[in-house]
Amino acid sequence: MQSRISMISLGVMDLEASIKFYADGLGLPRLAPFNDEVAFFELNGTWLSLYPWDKLAEDAQVSSQGSGFRGIALAHNVSSKQQVDALIEQAVSIGAKLVKQPEMVFWGGYSGYFADLDGHLWEIPWNPHMWIGPENQDVE
Repeated sequence: MQSRISMISLGVMDLEASIKFYADGLGLPRLAPFNDEVAFFELNGTWLSLYPWDKLAEDAQVSSQGSGFRGIALAHNVSSKQQVDALIEQAVSIGAKLVKQPEMVFWGGYSGYFADLDGHLWEIPWNPHMWIGPENQDVE
């Protein structure tokens, strides 16, 4: 069987500001720079790619214009309610917009939402019913 990894690519308006946001705001480990036009961050089981908004739209052959709810929310699961609060506070302190204050939710967990610098919705949940995997390993 071949090795595979899924990747999430987000179109961003300001690549350098977004790199700082994801590295400092969420504490995601950045992979060694590939080039000046894209940044990669390792997630448990996948990668996050930041790519200039207009170039990602061009690659998909769609218009780069549009606003409002985009029909997608990304989630970054953590292992406690305290980590939910801390991560959302950290993201907001570096420029995220708080969308939903963390709270207990109907499925028995705890979560809140913020929008990143480009309006991408992120849910930060704690799910007491699911293992989220091993602790992150340092990325060189």
